Amino acid sequence: MDILIAAGLIVLLLVFLVGGVWIGLSLTAVGYLGMLAFTPRPPGDAMAVTIWGSGSSWTLTALPLFLWMGEILFRTRVSEDMFKGLAPWLERLPGRLLHTNIIGCTIFAAVSGSSAATCATIGKITLPELQKRGYPDSLALGTLAGAGTLGLLIPPSIIMIVYGVSAEVSIAKLFIGGVLPGLLLAGLFMGWVIVWALLNPGKIPPAGPRTTFLQKLDASRNLIPVILLIAAVLGSIYFGIATATEAAALGVVGSLIIAAFQKSLTRENFFASLMGATRLYCMIALILAGSAFLTLSMGYIGLPRHLAEWISSLNLSPLALLLALTLFYIVLGCFLDGISMVVLTMAVLLPTVQAAGIDLVWFGIFVVIVVEMAQITPPVGFNLFVLQGMTGRQITEIARYAIPYFVLMCLAVILIYTFPGIITWLPGKMIG
Repeated sequence: MDILIAAGLIVLLLVFLVGGVWIGLSLTAVGYLGMLAFTPRPPGDAMAVTIWGSGSSWTLTALPLFLWMGEILFRTRVSEDMFKGLAPWLERLPGRLLHTNIIGCTIFAAVSGSSAATCATIGKITLPELQKRGYPDSLALGTLAGAGTLGLLIPPSIIMIVYGVSAEVSIAKLFIGGVLPGLLLAGLFMGWVIVWALLNPGKIPPAGPRTTFLQKLDASRNLIPVILLIAAVLGSIYFGIATATEAAALGVVGSLIIAAFQKSLTRENFFASLMGATRLYCMIALILAGSAFLTLSMGYIGLPRHLAEWISSLNLSPLALLLALTLFYIVLGCFLDGISMVVLTMAVLLPTVQAAGIDLVWFGIFVVIVVEMAQITPPVGFNLFVLQGMTGRQITEIARYAIPYFVLMCLAVILIYTFPGIITWLPGKMIG
């Protein structure tokens, strides 16, 4: 019966999306109808409380601030300067400036802790430059969708905090455990871009004139403002000076200082950056609100709990259990955001995971990677929504561009299973 309900709700969501209904409203409508049809709880007051609660979260304040920071940087010379500084170093690497998406997302992931903020901020900076220089949209959007998910894996990560609290696991060990897998995924993404560029040499714009090492160092001066800004935001977090939200505010102030120093942000551009960030955040916030209400509805219906209990009852081997959980979370990602998936399933799954002898720190990173995969799978792939809102492209088109990165995440899961030390080695070196 649960499978039929799940299938029916997926079909209903797809009907709304194909019909052109806004994504956030589609999610809200499916949650409302699901609660109305399959639970005794009146959906009206629950919807109001949930939407208000999801929109008034203090933690969520970091997202619009990071988006505003990206809008400000987008309207200064920083984006152009970043390409000037990176281009000489990447000019002979197959794929050239496409790697700036991956490198930028890897760096910014260590600032934001959010997949949506990482994808949106780096996209605002890089997409216009890549399009202007003639790079293929399939690679520009695909690398951004895939690398944007690193916001969940490279610490600090909100979802790791949620898992650590749920599983009573050291959050510090989870943070440290996510570093090498995050770098592994970034390396896999860059490797795919290199392979694609070698197989399709005519589709990558030609390299500029060869530069000497001294010329590369001279061009790197253009990276100084970006490096200082990243150092300020990252340093404030890692040295315990500021929370992620406070660091985001610091990033906005820093970007305004850079813009003032460059004299490249006018009064008109300032208000344009503010309105651009507001529009993008409102789109994301509406999706978050709809997702929160759909999560509540699914919880009342009991779908996540029943599916998790069913998996627990199968008495699978560790390998079969992990394979089943991978498929389970990918399917669950059709309905829920990553944090909601963790919250609704951990209480049921953890006893089974522990009984199978699986290390809980390793399992936490595994869950984060699988949740990342759900970020780029339709119909509720959050990074796909963000890119759709930024570019106006069809979500199916963006999802098609993201397929290679989904496959690479599957490869990463195989690698961390085969070599669990990729996750457990660094936490094992921690003192205390």
